[in-house]
Amino acid sequence: MKWILVITIQLYWYLIPESKRRRCIFRKSCSIYVYEETLKKGLISGLSALRYRYQNCRSGFIVFEDPISDKKLMLLPNQQIIEEKEIAERLIRKN
Repeated sequence: MKWILVITIQLYWYLIPESKRRRCIFRKSCSIYVYEETLKKGLISGLSALRYRYQNCRSGFIVFEDPISDKKLMLLPNQQIIEEKEIAERLIRKN
């Protein structure tokens, strides 16, 4: 069953040019993240990754600098805070 999700992602990559895809707020794009999770851990993990990214890779995030460590952090719509290493580089440079 996991191959259905994997092939769907591959078709997405093939049919939709990179220039037409929505820009991800995460350093590793959503489709790559879900693809890798599905291959490594199976369909259920892949679907969970897809759900997580779908719910959080949208507007409503805030990039801010931690005043103690001076590192960039991002507050996601689900109120989770992620570190600079996971944030898309274009968002780090922007702020």
